[in-house]
Amino acid sequence: MTIHYHALPTTEVRAIQRGGLDANGRAAERSVSDGGGNPCRHCLQEIPEGQDMLILAWRPFSELQPYAECGPIFLCADECERHADDNEQPAYFSRRKQVLLKGYTNQERIKYGTGQIVSPDQIRAVGEQILENQDVAFVDIRSATNNCFQARIHRA
Repeated sequence: MTIHYHALPTTEVRAIQRGGLDANGRAAERSVSDGGGNPCRHCLQEIPEGQDMLILAWRPFSELQPYAECGPIFLCADECERHADDNEQPAYFSRRKQVLLKGYTNQERIKYGTGQIVSPDQIRAVGEQILENQDVAFVDIRSATNNCFQARIHRA
C-alpha cells in the first residue's frame, strides 16, 4: 500500500498567517522559535531558532462533534511552501522520540483499537497497517506527549 502525508491546506494556513481566527475564534499568538521542536504544520519542517512563528488552536475536522479534537499547533509566521502531498515522510518526524497514530472513519470518528504510540521509523508501516482496515479513511499523526496534531496520512 502506498500512503501520502498531508500538511494543512494552504488556504486555511494563509488565512491564519494573514490575521484570521483559529479554532477558538482568536487570533494566533506571535512568538519566536527557540529551535527546540516547533514544527510548522504547513511546510512540515522545524521552525528555525529566531524565526517568528504562530501558536494557535487547530481542529482538523470538518465539523464539531465529540471526536473533533482541538489543540495547539505551530505555523511559520511568514508564508511558507506547503509540504507536498507525497509518500516521503517529513524529516522532522525523525527527531521525535514517539508519535501517536490514530485511525478515523469517513465520519471523522476514531476507529477504536487503532491508536498506537510508535517510534518515527514505524510511522509508515503502522500507518499502512491501520489503513488496511477499510473502515479507516485516514490516520492522524499526533504528538505522543501532548496530543497536538502533526499531519494526516491517506491511502495514495
